[in-house]
Amino acid sequence: MEAATKQFKKRNAILSCLRGTVLHPSAEMVHEMLREEHPDISLATIYRNLALFKSQGLIQSVGTVNGSERFDADTRPHVHFICTACGAVIDLPDTAAPLSLGRAAEECTGCQVYSCQLTFTGLCRGCKSETKEEAV
Repeated sequence: MEAATKQFKKRNAILSCLRGTVLHPSAEMVHEMLREEHPDISLATIYRNLALFKSQGLIQSVGTVNGSERFDADTRPHVHFICTACGAVIDLPDTAAPLSLGRAAEECTGCQVYSCQLTFTGLCRGCKSETKEEAV
């Protein structure tokens, strides 16, 4: 019984961590964020639970950024921007774009669309400013 309670607490902590941030963290980032409060939580536990949450539709993968898969607890259709310099993942406010693209894809192909992930890549505001400063 105690093992099940510990497992539930860890699982809940991982999901709460994801829901409480807009950083779109990797497993390693989640592990780092939880280590102080849960020193016995292993990286393997984080990976297992992220896979479970993803399969249950509680989180989504944003893709791989700088070699690490990143996750988002906001599973509503929305657009992401990924900075190719610093790896920042930013939510864009337009939720209509993925939905309208999905409808267009269905009309063109006759297929049924279940989901759409739209991601822009480039330089975030901070990295863009640094690039301009270096050019001067």
